[in-house]
Amino acid sequence: PKPAGRPFGPCTTMLRAVPWARRAVARRQAPALRGMSSTATRAGGDDAPTGTPKTGVLMLNMGGPSSLEGERDGVGAFLRRLFEDGEIITLGRLQNSLGSFIARRRTPKIIEQYRQIGGKSPIGDWTRQQGRDMERKLDALSPSTGPHRAYVGFRYAPPLTEDALDAMAADGVERVVAFSQYPQFSCTTAGSSYNHLWRTLRERGLEGRFKFSVLDRWSTNRTYIEAVADQVRQGLQALPDDPALRSRAVLVFTAHSLPMKVVYKGDQYPAEVTATVGAVMALVRQRAAEWGVPVPRHVLAWQSKVGYLPWMGPSTGQVLEGLGRQGHEAVVMTPLGFTSDHIETLFEIDVEYREDAEKAGIRHFGRAPSLNASDLVTTAMAEVVADHLASGEVCTPQYQINCHACDNATCRTVLDPIAPYAKLRDSYGTPSPVPTWPEGSTPEPSLQAPAPFTNTGPERR
Repeated sequence: PKPAGRPFGPCTTMLRAVPWARRAVARRQAPALRGMSSTATRAGGDDAPTGTPKTGVLMLNMGGPSSLEGERDGVGAFLRRLFEDGEIITLGRLQNSLGSFIARRRTPKIIEQYRQIGGKSPIGDWTRQQGRDMERKLDALSPSTGPHRAYVGFRYAPPLTEDALDAMAADGVERVVAFSQYPQFSCTTAGSSYNHLWRTLRERGLEGRFKFSVLDRWSTNRTYIEAVADQVRQGLQALPDDPALRSRAVLVFTAHSLPMKVVYKGDQYPAEVTATVGAVMALVRQRAAEWGVPVPRHVLAWQSKVGYLPWMGPSTGQVLEGLGRQGHEAVVMTPLGFTSDHIETLFEIDVEYREDAEKAGIRHFGRAPSLNASDLVTTAMAEVVADHLASGEVCTPQYQINCHACDNATCRTVLDPIAPYAKLRDSYGTPSPVPTWPEGSTPEPSLQAPAPFTNTGPERR
């Protein structure tokens, strides 16, 4: 059985160098985008057509290393930025020194893990391809706000948030949609990316340069739900063509877990993941007959616990162990929370959980493919951005409400909004709507923030 916690890494054992594992990983690698730098900020590449776009779409995500040992884009640099971020890993006054120490200690092992999945994270390539497809569709859906240009701004790896801001300024962009690539909002992922965006904007002297709105969640968008359901279809149809086996298959939705400390503060992520699962299953039930598959049973599990504090459960490993003990022979894993493959799908699910399932007696272990550059997911992205632009809203209503136990002054900020904006907490009188950050701090490595959030794990990438 998988251990209860995995300190500071996506796994506790190295990938076995066996042929099936190498083939499984290779099949899911992102295609190289011809002629494009692996750290290009503009989705169309830094040699994209010139001209001033009317609307910039800033695609925010955590990112991942583009090389194994690069000074700026390697695994070590990625881990250093991550462990020095107080909004994901709380180390108090020792944040920078201890975070840097932990990153150095972890780097050799994590390098080997990335080496086994192709030498880098595929998130950058997939995000740029998604951005290019979204640009084209968005220009057709919303010509009045076009031309649109997508920019990639990662939290922990190039192209970094500051790279994206500089590129937008150089291109003459004025109107920006800060678009979270996490369909389900969490303070530890989308929230951290937004907080860092506002800090970096001020650090680079660009406050007042752009007009922002925030597209902070899209967990129940109809086309996104269709995209996930279609991946489920592919996963179910990939099982052996045995009606009896397919009728007994269990669909295991698996999403990154959170520390209970974060959940108890009021993080909205668990409810949003659950809403996605409910909407996907409703659509699967409607279309199962059309697809030629039985309606599957399903469970929701939580993966990637890090450390020893209590986290949300049941864990994915425990679910697989229990299903095997009960005699279930077939599962189809369906990852949620990201829009593309990353180390948690390519390594943790495809290798580690497969091994766990086999040990538990599950004979058929399948996985629904990640969304990556599916036509449905890029259509969903274009639709949610077009709808957002048409609404004239600064953000979704949920973004305005802080978690009930939030003690981070930065959370739910929007600098330079397209319309008057205030957090609900501010409208009631406390605290100041514009947070103050330490003077003399720099955007790289990650700025310190007064947040107490606990680590969600470097295996995010």
